[in-house]
Amino acid sequence: MSSPYSPHNKPRSLDFIREQVKQDSVSGHFAGRVQTRFPPEPNGYLHIGHAKAICLNFNVAAENNGICCLRLDDTNPETESTHYVEAIEEDVAWLGFEPHQPTVYASDYFEQLYIWAEHLTIRNLAYVDDQNAETISATRGDFATAGVESPWRDRSPQENLALLRAMRAGRFPNGAKVLRARIDMSHPNMLMRDPVMYRIRHSTHFRTGNTWVIYPTYDWAHGQSDAIEGVTHSLCSLEFDTHRQLYDWFLEHIPLPENKTRPRQTEFARLNLTHTVTSKRKLGVLVDQGFVEGWDDPRLPTLRGMRRRGYPPEAIRAFCSHIGVARVNGVHDIELLEYFIRTHLNRHASRRMAVLKPLEVVIDNWPEHHVEYRQAVNNPEDANSSTRAVPFTKRLWIEQDDFMLNPPSKFYRLAPGREVRLRSGYILRCNDVDIGENNEIVRLHCSYDPNTGSGESVAKRRVRSTIHWVSTEHSIESEVFLYDRLFAEPHPDSDDPTISCNRNSRELVTGVKMEPALAATEPGEVVQFERIGYFARDYHCNTNNKNNAAANKSTAVANRLPRFHRTVGLRDEWAKIQKRRSASC
Repeated sequence: MSSPYSPHNKPRSLDFIREQVKQDSVSGHFAGRVQTRFPPEPNGYLHIGHAKAICLNFNVAAENNGICCLRLDDTNPETESTHYVEAIEEDVAWLGFEPHQPTVYASDYFEQLYIWAEHLTIRNLAYVDDQNAETISATRGDFATAGVESPWRDRSPQENLALLRAMRAGRFPNGAKVLRARIDMSHPNMLMRDPVMYRIRHSTHFRTGNTWVIYPTYDWAHGQSDAIEGVTHSLCSLEFDTHRQLYDWFLEHIPLPENKTRPRQTEFARLNLTHTVTSKRKLGVLVDQGFVEGWDDPRLPTLRGMRRRGYPPEAIRAFCSHIGVARVNGVHDIELLEYFIRTHLNRHASRRMAVLKPLEVVIDNWPEHHVEYRQAVNNPEDANSSTRAVPFTKRLWIEQDDFMLNPPSKFYRLAPGREVRLRSGYILRCNDVDIGENNEIVRLHCSYDPNTGSGESVAKRRVRSTIHWVSTEHSIESEVFLYDRLFAEPHPDSDDPTISCNRNSRELVTGVKMEPALAATEPGEVVQFERIGYFARDYHCNTNNKNNAAANKSTAVANRLPRFHRTVGLRDEWAKIQKRRSASC
């Protein structure tokens, strides 16, 4: 399967990109072919913004019986590695997509790109410039001022060709020379003012080794790679709209084979979320300065972080389909994404009971050492759901928040002389309370009604509240991470991400008591802790050693406590936002 495209994922109406593809098919442009690509640079991890691009490229191809490839823009040897390649491939597969061929690379085309660079140089459309990067930037001008032509711009084609070949042969140090396209230093589009095509980098490339010491820029490699592969529709995020003129200029001036059609670049709005940043640089600051514990920290918008937190890929795809494709950048509420996460998990996640802040309950009229296994439904949203056996004993754990010694008028949970129903259990009445030396509540003494376990008596005996519980002698101990927004502000500071970073965005809860069925959850599996939220079992064992996978593995035998991350709460914050907006209109 190359794409999880289905009628359920299909957009509600054709967006401008799909309309363009449809028109191209009707007119016979590209001979009816549709080919797209997802072209990230292997210098970091994919994030939620990439997810939108992945869904768009793969689904547009699938909807038109076309193909979509994964191409890695590996043109910067200092920052790229095989590790990032593998991470990108894993994330694309996890999101549910399979490229139509093995991964391809811009470096696959280095030789052809160089041949075309010589072609432009011979025709006086490119030249070697001896100015350094700072000087080139300073002489480019601005929107009100034309750029200054390089003093080396009028070298002869023969001299430029000889210098280009010397650059390739490694005869010059880094930064000594660059190859620039010879276009127009007064062009209104700044990117058309003699852009750099090649720069010298004496660095080892993770694929080509030391074969090359000159590397193409993104603009020089992008369109030509599309053309070589046979891409028809080059879909880019909106920041590349100013690059389109250069994209077309390069393709117009190189000798494409007769069987190759020039691809068309089309830009779409990138995905932005409130309380979130997706810049690799800014996220790197948070990782490097210890605001988070690594690139798979569940608070980050990286796909690896979202996977670890328990976000289902199906829900991310549904979210991307829902927001659609626009021409203008905007910001979506993160609560909308959480709505899709919650909706999916409500339908598919098993229910379990866990007590985060335990308070002991002793049922005085329950036989000592007697264990009764209560049948609990795994998912009440599924008519075909199975049940599980939950041990019920004389001593139980309940949440501290489910009891109050002196409750206010609208507190309907447990209190002295009051009754509650235990989920999948009996009605419980609090008769007495043990108070400790420091005035803390140590345990509750209760009694149960044996006639309220099932049948008609359950319907006849009505109580105002139902709470969850765990048998003390059968419980397993765990720890849980609770999360708040990583960024306190809806729109984090655009320059320094640490300014808006919420230093209290994570809380570790230890001593959590869980029903025994939770011991069987698989790493990455998401379950609903009843009345609390959805939680994903961590991939790693418990350890305080940050960012150390080897340490995580080495402590697995010594420490088998399961760890869970809260994926999302039970409350639908998106519905509240929509209600407030409707009221204000």
